[in-house]
Amino acid sequence: MIQSPTSSIGLLLLLIGYAAAGPEPDLRPRAVRTSACQEHTNLHTRLDVVEKKVEDTVEKLEVELAAVLDTIQAPKWRPLLDTAGQTTVDILEEPLQRG
Repeated sequence: MIQSPTSSIGLLLLLIGYAAAGPEPDLRPRAVRTSACQEHTNLHTRLDVVEKKVEDTVEKLEVELAAVLDTIQAPKWRPLLDTAGQTTVDILEEPLQRG
């Protein structure tokens, strides 16, 4: 098989360019890549656990808030809330000024 001189020169320039560029900077050894992937996976696993705990805490707080609101709206507390914008007892008022 006979090659033309221009294709040989082109191939030679291509090889020189590849050799001059050196190895790819992002290409890391397999052990390093596997370690980085494992760290990434571990991070996502920990974030999933934190997210689940936050969701559980929010659900518990919603239940507690609903219970507090139900208690406040109970009939025995109604007179304290139905005073047309005025509180029955002003906790900031001096005890002697209370009538």
